[in-house]
Amino acid sequence: MQSIVTKIKKRIYNKNRGFVFTKSHFLDLGSRTAVAKALERLAGSGTIRRLARGLYDYPERHPVLGDLPANYERIAQTLAGRDSLKIQPSGAYAANLLGLTDQVPARIVFLIDGSNRTVQVKNQQIVLKRTTPKNMATAGQVSGLVIQALRYLGKDHVNDKTAGALKKRLTREDKRQLMRNLRYAPAWMGSIFRQLQG
Repeated sequence: MQSIVTKIKKRIYNKNRGFVFTKSHFLDLGSRTAVAKALERLAGSGTIRRLARGLYDYPERHPVLGDLPANYERIAQTLAGRDSLKIQPSGAYAANLLGLTDQVPARIVFLIDGSNRTVQVKNQQIVLKRTTPKNMATAGQVSGLVIQALRYLGKDHVNDKTAGALKKRLTREDKRQLMRNLRYAPAWMGSIFRQLQG
């Protein structure tokens, strides 16, 4: 048992702080039961942090604040699994990441090309929601984030202030990317994307 704890700890220490993982990351080191017990022991000693059932991280640490909250995208990426690497922040969270809303939503939604899944991490619900290939075509790109944020805000709530905030936030290359990916956005976003080019 001691050797599996040591091996798992070594692998975790070789990763950067902020690493989010499940027992499937260590199944080459021992049986499911042995790995689960080793992770419980490491969580009990404070080496790692249990975020939810079967989900852990090696927390990032601030010199004054101590352990920082886990990164939502890393959690989603881990939950999506090794095979399904495409994730796309959606809804209020996408708008928040772009600075279009100040509120961090209690329910953080990621679009994925895999199975639906929901996990509760403290007071935060992280939702992986299966979506269409069209919605995933821009996953991992700034244009995907902009499309999802604007979709969340809705046609009637996107105004010059929204466009101004995006104009400041996006680089010249981001704006060019929006035009290249226009075909993946609802038709009403075309005029906004063009407005950002100026």
